[in-house]
Formats: sequence, C-alpha cells, structure tokens
Amino acid sequence: MEFEYSPKVLALKAKLLAFMEEHIYPNEERREAELAENAKRGRAYAPYPLLEELKAKAREAGLWNLFLPETEYGAGLSNLEYAPLAEIMGRRYWCGEVFNCSAPDTGNMEVLARYGSPAQKQRWLEPLLEGKIRSAFAMTEPAVASSDATNIECSIRRDGDHYVINGRKWYITGASNERCELLIVMGKTAPDHPDRHRQQSMIIVPKDTPGVKIVRDMALLGVFDPPSGHPEIVFENVRVPVENLLLGEGRGFEIAQGRLGPGRIHHCMRVIGMAEAALEMMCQRLVSRVAFHKTLAEQGVWRERVAECRMLIDQARWMVLNAAYKMDTVGNKVAAKEIAMIKVIAPKNCCHVIDTAMQAFGAAGFSQDTMLTWYYAYARHLRTADGPDEVHRNAIAKQELAAYLPAR
Repeated sequence: MEFEYSPKVLALKAKLLAFMEEHIYPNEERREAELAENAKRGRAYAPYPLLEELKAKAREAGLWNLFLPETEYGAGLSNLEYAPLAEIMGRRYWCGEVFNCSAPDTGNMEVLARYGSPAQKQRWLEPLLEGKIRSAFAMTEPAVASSDATNIECSIRRDGDHYVINGRKWYITGASNERCELLIVMGKTAPDHPDRHRQQSMIIVPKDTPGVKIVRDMALLGVFDPPSGHPEIVFENVRVPVENLLLGEGRGFEIAQGRLGPGRIHHCMRVIGMAEAALEMMCQRLVSRVAFHKTLAEQGVWRERVAECRMLIDQARWMVLNAAYKMDTVGNKVAAKEIAMIKVIAPKNCCHVIDTAMQAFGAAGFSQDTMLTWYYAYARHLRTADGPDEVHRNAIAKQELAAYLPAR
C-alpha cells in the first residue's frame, strides 16, 4: 500500500495551497465584515460578495468540483487522491464552498450523479455543479433516534401523480441559505413493509414548495451558523410530482448507504485540516506567550501536549488514507469497517487537538478572536453527524466478533 501522489494531484495540491495563501487567508476579516453587514440588513443567510468573487477565481484556476470521482462531472480523482486537497480546504471551515466542495452539496451531487434520472440531473445536478444554487439533505428528526434510519417517521404518501410529504426535520445543514433551492428528503413510503430497510424512500423537494416551513434555525453549541444555517423544518401536506422520487420506492436506505460513505470520509479529511490549523496556531502561541518568566514552549507540560497532538493528527490521517485506499480498491461496502473506524477516530482525535489549542490561548481561545470555537463545534458535532460514535463502534465490534461466533 503506497500513498505516493501522482503528478496531477501534486500539481492540484500546489495550486490549492497557493490559492489559500493568496485569496483565503488574507480575506477572513473581509468575510466577517460582509457577514455582519448582511445580518445588519436582516439577511444573515444571503450570499456575500467575497464568496462569489472567490468562486469565480477558483473555477478559473481549475479548482472546482474536486470531490467527484466521475470524470464526466468532477476532476476524476479517487478518494485517496482527494484526501490531501480536502484537508487543505478544511484548514478554514468556511472555504469549501469557494471550490464547490462543501457539504451537504457534495453528498447531494453524488446522489444525483449516481441515482438521479436524466431529468433530475438536468434540473438539479447541473446548476449545483455550476455553483449557481445550493441544497440540503433532510434526514434527522427531533422525535426519533435518526441514527437508525428505520426509525424515520416522515411520511411520503402516493396520491395520484404526486407524493404528499408530512413530517418534521431538524439540523438540516444549508437549508437556511437563500440560495438553497432543493431538499433531498428521507421518509417512509411503505411503513408496514416487512423488510424494515425497504420502508424508506428519498425524494427531491423544491424548497419553495407550499407547505415547506422553516420553523427556526438551530445553534451549534449555542452559536448560529449563517449564511448556511441548520434549521428545523416542518413539511405539511407538501405535494411534489412522482418524478421527483429518487431511484424508486423503498430505495432510500440503499441511497443513504451509498451517500454516507463518501460523506463520512470527506468530513474526516476536512477535520484533519482543522486540527492541523489548530496545532499551528497553538505552536505560534506557545513560542510567543510568556508565563512564569518563560515561554509556554519551554514548559514541559506544553511540549508533552504538542507531541500528543502531532501523534493524534498523524494517527487520524493515516487511518483516513487507509480507508480511502480501501474504498478505491475494494469498494465502499467492503471498506465499511475502515470507514466506521475513521468516523470515530478522526473527530475524537481532532477534537482533542482543538481543545488543547483552546487551552493554550486561555480566555482568547473561547473568544471570537480565533477560529478555534468554530473548529471545535465542527469537530464535536461530527461525533453525532452521519451516525454517532456508538453506532460505528457497534458496527466495528460486530464485524470483529463475526469470526468467533457460531455460523447461523
């Protein structure tokens, strides 16, 4: 197993690093100012000028849709090849959209590319690939444990040439954004089907459909996240044409499994970038901050913590690269254990690194003067997003124990 990158990937990596240095890092204050101006105008979830400028520059530079392995739509990179690029983009939690590589659009584009009809691709996938619109994925529900998709209660009922949708979802990332035009909704078309994994379906719901109501935005650790948002949404007698159904009735669980593998590893790639940025910030702080008559970097406890953080990041990175390699070589289904392991390891390790960096900054680590609180919120929420740690640990243990259990 070799992780030697091709000249194509090395060239993209160099180009992306240069783009970050020239256009992303120097513009962070401008971004904050434009977001504040939007909020002042009562449009916190509106696009901001800097984003549109940077998207045009990224597309011109060939740094666009890097996540899609299909050469017809994306850069034709494997999961392993995409990993170092996703990590670089993850160094600033907000910049994935600049390259049209931000969740949940990435997962939704993969769903449409793999499972969408020609008409669905033309209507929805093409404008998403061009970065003209945004999307959301509506699965999580407040009333049930949505980590088990068979618990989903949202109803999708056939009525002639339409489906009627009723239900309540929340933490629907991206749905508050003014440019979000479609929701991919997971619900039940056959709640009494004897096979619990054939009860669910996925359907495309235009956000402006009558009956789609955003109740409120949801905070992450007490902080709201414009211009994306993570709202609670009620679907009340929402009617959409039958052709909006994805793949067919009872195929929702199948689509979800296909969507979540790449989505999970992309999250892990990005959070490693955040942890690297946090470690870099921490080291800069340690060599400049003086306490008890010497820099923090000269104090043994902080040297121990730096070493621990470096090991945790590298552990997570190599596990992610291994999972990516397995996905590319034997497929997502065979690599399920490796995907589950990195989904536990990467957020946990990186959360610890970010938390340690916050400690190094003292009071400033909890303030708006660093990005560490945003990084922490992202890393911490990944321990529940796309399946909580407990579900993944259980899946890992079942596979590990299978060889020791009697055949049934």
